[in-house]
Amino acid sequence: MSLTQVYLGLGSNIERESHLHAGLDALSGFLTDLRCSAVFESQPVGIKSGPFFNLVVSAYTDLSLAELDRRLKSIEADNGRYAPDRKGLPLDIDVLLYGDLTGDFDGLVLPRAEILKNAFVLWPLSLMAPERVHPVVGKTFAALWRDAQIDQVLAPVVFKWRDLQLTPDVLL
Repeated sequence: MSLTQVYLGLGSNIERESHLHAGLDALSGFLTDLRCSAVFESQPVGIKSGPFFNLVVSAYTDLSLAELDRRLKSIEADNGRYAPDRKGLPLDIDVLLYGDLTGDFDGLVLPRAEILKNAFVLWPLSLMAPERVHPVVGKTFAALWRDAQIDQVLAPVVFKWRDLQLTPDVLL
């Protein structure tokens, strides 16, 4: 089976570092050539909670979209996402792009609408894949970020995973 490039958005607002580490560790177990964006702190959007840490990852997979989504939900569950007594969002992992697929796939709409709505998705995506073209809008992610008028404040944060500094000094 051929490999498909995917972009995933990760976020956490509870024990943020440990949940993001757990999510990245789990993803690295079945995705190939995993690359991480800088990590940003952002205020919550659409829920009342503490601030989030967010990042975008790029990787390759031989999994179908449905199987990838199933595994992501399993990782979220392992980190308490669906616990009845949870407060906040321990770990959220969203498929942003799966190759160049567009459309509704059993309720999973691609590309994910949050790419154009949330700075905590678009900025890291524009840093990771500046020349990649949004498959629906037809503009590069760098151009989309440059022209974005999103009223959200982001702050790059120091974040290490497996002894790698994910956020470059130039952003700090």
